[in-house]
Amino acid sequence: MTKGKNIYLLNNQPEKAFLVGINLFEDSKILSTQDSLEELALLAKTAQLDVVGMEIQNLNKPNPATYIGKGKVDEIKALSESLHADLVLFDEELSPRNFRELENGFGNHIRVIDRTTLILDIFAHHAQTREGKIQVELAQYEYLLPRLTRAWTHLVRQAGGGGGRTGNKGGVGLRGPGETQLEVDRRKIRQKINLLKQDLQKVREHRQRYRMNRKRSRIPVIALVGYTNAGKSTLLNALTNANVYVADQLFATLDPTTRRLELPGGNATLITDTVGFIQKLPTQLVASFRATLEEITEADLLLHVVDASHPNALCQWKSVNDTLEEIGAVNIPIISVLNKIDRIKDQESLQNLPLEFFNSILISALNQIGLDELINAVNNELFLTSKKVIVSIPYKSGQFISMFHKYGQVDKVEHGIGFVEIHGTLPIRLISEFERSNVIVQYIK
Repeated sequence: MTKGKNIYLLNNQPEKAFLVGINLFEDSKILSTQDSLEELALLAKTAQLDVVGMEIQNLNKPNPATYIGKGKVDEIKALSESLHADLVLFDEELSPRNFRELENGFGNHIRVIDRTTLILDIFAHHAQTREGKIQVELAQYEYLLPRLTRAWTHLVRQAGGGGGRTGNKGGVGLRGPGETQLEVDRRKIRQKINLLKQDLQKVREHRQRYRMNRKRSRIPVIALVGYTNAGKSTLLNALTNANVYVADQLFATLDPTTRRLELPGGNATLITDTVGFIQKLPTQLVASFRATLEEITEADLLLHVVDASHPNALCQWKSVNDTLEEIGAVNIPIISVLNKIDRIKDQESLQNLPLEFFNSILISALNQIGLDELINAVNNELFLTSKKVIVSIPYKSGQFISMFHKYGQVDKVEHGIGFVEIHGTLPIRLISEFERSNVIVQYIK
């Protein structure tokens, strides 16, 4: 196997993949099975796979052995062989038993990978910084551990192959820690996981110190969030001339980039580009990227960037909101930034678009349309918008008492046993910081 410039090849040709989706009748998904499979095809394209076919099976519940029905296994095997597919790619996370039974059913010449394997592979290829590589490698090992036996038999069939950390030689689903670890046992894998977690904890502590320094400077922080390929990096470049890498592919950038953004009235803020979300984001990645995701949960304002031209824009918006809720990024002011409006030709659809999204602004980051309105909205949210509140602050949290007096408008102060109650007005960007620190906040209408 050889590795070309950003292209992974098998015998000097892109690997051919046959895609399989499963429609469970009682499954409540944001994206339909067909839409999810088309998204999987985009992921496959990002991994430089050549998609040669796809199939959907309707099921009441997954087959515990092969996930799909036995007859469908035979059917897909025949289709894959006729299309000369190198691998079958499932749009679900498969169990170790699923892998074993499916590989027995398809035979040794057709590999089986799942959506999680593919996403981990893409992350492995795109991670650039030491932090990103540690996070991806940890996710790979945690995914590999319960599938270790399957990985051995899977990898023994490969003729050679490189090794080491992310970005290795090999076909899709083969890059990463497993490739040169054919004789490693579970104990060594667990030891490696523990070492990576220790490294990641150091990264997390470094980020925490960095955030504390930012808080002491009182410079508010904006986090760009959104579905992968929504245009976050393009927006960061447009706002700050950051020169961040941009590509029309999923997960083009993984490592957070922070830049300073000047606002009207001499105000300044820091704006951070974060990893894109996607439906069915592997739990291993969410856990491993905890240090990076804290950039979101600690932000003063979220700009939720949406590809408004995408046919499933509203579904993607809801999917990201669900993920934000899962990671605890609640009670943070948010602006929905409806990007790529230059691609929308129907003017009526364009005019009605803001009605579907909360607190939204229409922009084209690429053509720099609507950026002035966005900057004014950001300035308003961070520096001009306040709310009347009553806060109960323990005396031991004196920094918040000082913060209220310095940045808010105090109407009344009452002292209780162990706490002080302050009535007044606070900037919205500070209220979320109070709430994150377990200060009781009551909103006054």
